[in-house]
Amino acid sequence: MAKAAPAEQLKLLELQGLDARLKSLAGRRKVLETDPRIADLQDALNVANGELGAAKMAVHDAEAELRRSEADVEQVASRIERDEARLNSGTGLSKDLVALQSDIASLNKRRSDLEDVELEILERLDTLRERQAAQQAIVDDIQGSFAGIRAELDEAIAEIAAEETVVRGQRAAFAEALDAGMLAVYEKTIAKRGVGAARLFHGKSEGSGMMLSPGDLAEVKAAADDDIVFCPDSGCILVRSAEWN
Repeated sequence: MAKAAPAEQLKLLELQGLDARLKSLAGRRKVLETDPRIADLQDALNVANGELGAAKMAVHDAEAELRRSEADVEQVASRIERDEARLNSGTGLSKDLVALQSDIASLNKRRSDLEDVELEILERLDTLRERQAAQQAIVDDIQGSFAGIRAELDEAIAEIAAEETVVRGQRAAFAEALDAGMLAVYEKTIAKRGVGAARLFHGKSEGSGMMLSPGDLAEVKAAADDDIVFCPDSGCILVRSAEWN
């Protein structure tokens, strides 16, 4: 059975207190790192970015369609300009000039139709651009909220990290002065059980929160003061004091 002086065993309660603080800080850090608001905002941002991408693609396609329509109008306008120049020159047979006039009339009708199409595309493009701008505003708003919450969480996590550094330093300094054999037992116990040591007070283990059975109490009473005894329920070291029983 491992042994350590009773006064030395009492120091395990302070070490356990430092470890409990570190465990609490780790728990707080995990809560902050898994803040559901981040996941919710990330999901919302993914959806918003997807819709923004679709809106941008719709604008891109409409702009390409507009360029093609403008090119069609320009092509017809250029042909009208050439035909009108030929007509105004008065050269050629009369039947050719009459045919040219007919062609110009058809081209003007074609240009009017193409300009109507161009106008429809322009109106549709304006609507699509407004939709894109509105979706961009949604994305910007979500990103702003995301950045604000992320900054808030990062600040809180940094504060926890700073406190963890202090507590770890305190623990290292404190542990260094403890009985090496007892410390080794404690470290093995806390790694396995999650709690390294707890007080035994009036027959109750503060490690498990339960009263020890008469048989277990009898075994503890039979142990020497410098024996390291363990909680039968939680498995942690039971630290006895003058009023332990």
